[in-house]
Amino acid sequence: MQIQPGRNGRMPLYFAASATIGAVLGAAALWVRYRSRKAEQENPPKGRFLKVDGVRLHYVEYGQGEPLVLLHGNGSMIQDFTTSGLIGLAAKHYRVIVFDRPGYGYSDRPRSTIWTPAAQAALFRAALWQLEVSRAIVLGHSWGNSVALALALDYPEFVSALVLVSGYYYPTVRADVALLAGPAVPVIGDLMRYTITPLLGRLAWPLITRKLFGPAEITPGFASFPVDMALRPGPLRASAAEAALTIPDAAVMKEHYHELQMPVVIVAGAKDKLVTTERQSVRLHQEVAQSTLRTLRGAGHMIHHTAPGYVLAAIHEAASARTNEEAEAGTESPCIEEESSLRPERQTAMQ
Repeated sequence: MQIQPGRNGRMPLYFAASATIGAVLGAAALWVRYRSRKAEQENPPKGRFLKVDGVRLHYVEYGQGEPLVLLHGNGSMIQDFTTSGLIGLAAKHYRVIVFDRPGYGYSDRPRSTIWTPAAQAALFRAALWQLEVSRAIVLGHSWGNSVALALALDYPEFVSALVLVSGYYYPTVRADVALLAGPAVPVIGDLMRYTITPLLGRLAWPLITRKLFGPAEITPGFASFPVDMALRPGPLRASAAEAALTIPDAAVMKEHYHELQMPVVIVAGAKDKLVTTERQSVRLHQEVAQSTLRTLRGAGHMIHHTAPGYVLAAIHEAASARTNEEAEAGTESPCIEEESSLRPERQTAMQ
């Protein structure tokens, strides 16, 4: 079939536009493929793999002692905790186990499963069973809190204590969720994440990091976070899917927080620009009787980067808490608000 030119002898404008768009998307796809392969070459797997119900999970393990499981947030991976320095600090006291959650880093995310917090909790519970872990302290950061809470609610005998950092626990109106969920849409989303979404993500990265860290400064260690690993098509799909689940999952889970029985230490930056500490962390503390709330002045969403010693202190507090005695006695858990701990000498003192 031949395309007939217009009266002026030129190809109709829409055919020219289609050809241009196709060429741009093709070039973008090649760029994304190149950057993704380069990112994987520069950041090979650092840990081990295990298979759980057909899902291949990548994890790292450091230290000895009581098991401590770290669950990263949306759009992230194991390197979030390594670049923050939290793993290095915690491994001096605990057996630290960190997974790439499904779809991130080098872990699989089969499309046959809707990876809700409950589904991920079941996966990690089975994975930890393979690692001969029957009871552990569980720390979640950001979206990882949803998985940590699902573990605590569905497998209370497994979770000895919870540390919840920079969490989103109650549904609110969030425009950013709708914007980030695009790459999860079938067909159109697939086209986006193999072409333009990684490009847009790269351009927006400085703005994103400033919002995550603000008002604190971006830490030097975060410069080694492998951005291009997070902007590969697979992780972008995982991130978009989790963005779409954020509000409905919070709506479901908020009805069950009162069922928590283990020690809970809630950690938040008082100036978090991504989630409102007053509406989220403070409210959760008010509803969970055996919880302790630690808010840090001058800190934002990435408090584990700007004050890793502060988060380590929260882990120690959770490890030594006696929740059952507090709940039975009906005592009120303290709300601890610290002065800015972002100065190096303050961090060292807490470590």
